[in-house]
Amino acid sequence: MFKISILGSLFLMVFQVSAQVLPLEGSRLNYRLVGFSINEQPKQQSYKIELAKGYFNDTVAFAKEITRVYDCTGRENVLEVPSFGVQYTWRFVYPDSKPARKSKLYHFSTMTNEHVDTTKLRLRVTKPASTVCRDYFVSIDAGGVLYDMKGAPVWFIPDTNGIGGIMGDLQFTSRPSMTFIRNTDAYEIGFDGSILWHAPTHSYIADTNSEKYHHEFVRLSNGHYMILGIQMLMCKQYSVKDSNYIVTSNDRSLAGDYKPCRFGTLIEYDEKGKVIWSWKSSDHILNSDFAYYKGEADTNLRFDPHENAFYFDDQHKIVYLGFRNLDRIVKIDYPSGQVLGFYGENFKPGMLSQGRGYFCNQHNISRTHDGLLYYFNNNSCKLTDSLPSIILLKEPGAGDDSFKKVWEYTCTAEDAKIKKFASGGNVIELPDYSFFVCMGSEYSKMFIVNRDKEILWTALPEKHHQTERDFRANRQYRANIITRKYLEQLIWSAEKRSITK
Repeated sequence: MFKISILGSLFLMVFQVSAQVLPLEGSRLNYRLVGFSINEQPKQQSYKIELAKGYFNDTVAFAKEITRVYDCTGRENVLEVPSFGVQYTWRFVYPDSKPARKSKLYHFSTMTNEHVDTTKLRLRVTKPASTVCRDYFVSIDAGGVLYDMKGAPVWFIPDTNGIGGIMGDLQFTSRPSMTFIRNTDAYEIGFDGSILWHAPTHSYIADTNSEKYHHEFVRLSNGHYMILGIQMLMCKQYSVKDSNYIVTSNDRSLAGDYKPCRFGTLIEYDEKGKVIWSWKSSDHILNSDFAYYKGEADTNLRFDPHENAFYFDDQHKIVYLGFRNLDRIVKIDYPSGQVLGFYGENFKPGMLSQGRGYFCNQHNISRTHDGLLYYFNNNSCKLTDSLPSIILLKEPGAGDDSFKKVWEYTCTAEDAKIKKFASGGNVIELPDYSFFVCMGSEYSKMFIVNRDKEILWTALPEKHHQTERDFRANRQYRANIITRKYLEQLIWSAEKRSITK
């Protein structure tokens, strides 16, 4: 009897949720692609949704202001409303019934902020999307905005929870949700901006009062979280011939020959914020060929290997960790933490670090559908100006100790004044094996290129400068891309979650 009561209650709850009209009455939405759900299964094959700007309770006044009429089938439809910062009234109508049957009037509004004000910030499309990529949506870190392929903003991170504005590494998860880094904090949020997870602020790994997160944060397929952190040590350098020997200490009061050194940590948390796994770069680097590292300006011990990207291959239990300033990717066994090897520049006595080899201040590491490693190569450590590139590498096999470069695309910059791409940038493989690219730095051009090196779409994030009264390229760290199907999952997840709040 008890079990039957519970099942009955669950059935009632599911029925109530499924019969709920969405968006909820009075909702304030931070997106223009809205999930409309009616509270009945349509008896006719199709019906219409009528939409008007403004708040109306009088059906006659509403009918005079209808600006959009959508043809719909099924109980649920995702529809685009015209603007941010507007109140809307809507209803669903069966025009073929005699007489035409109309629902009551429902109301919601869209929020707004400066990041979706296209007189201040915009995504200027310079090459329209080809047929194969018209249904994508792209996000940028500067402002946390999602755009369609025509450059129209459709979503933004609201300020309601104190997390809006500039963030880094905005990524999309399988939950579905979004993760990002803001200042030195890390968050997972729903499409409506609700905070689903906040990375622990108490320090477990860095031996300081709080963890300071940076560069990359992902939600793993098992529901855990992996993120880069910082470990600050006091370092003293001894030079013997061509070698640099580093002595470290956790004592922050040390002075004189001791100077701050920034190392990195990689931390895995579970859903409750418990540390499941961690790895410290200092344990590896201080006992490696870094003894021979000789940078262009090492007199003040400006040592920062600068971990800026990682990729967790959960199928093969391997972590690839990128070190920008060392032009290196380290291959780590998971969970043992053993370093299996590294790719990139190998430091030798008397050699000045110049980014030799395939890596040069690289960002972003991942693996293609067909098993190749790929990354965004900034090329900014070379003595001469050099444009960044996307590189695909085949890892060494048995009896082979070298990478094989199988594909490379060199990016282009239409602004001749841009000479260096020192920070940011990323690349994401799409389902058809083409690549979405953000060039980062001051000139963060975004584009899609296929394996035949054909450009399928390009756009440039821009910011309006009041003094010069013109738009100029807006600096970005990274960008991301999602499909229409995934976007609709985000929308329904947020709107249906709102029912239970």
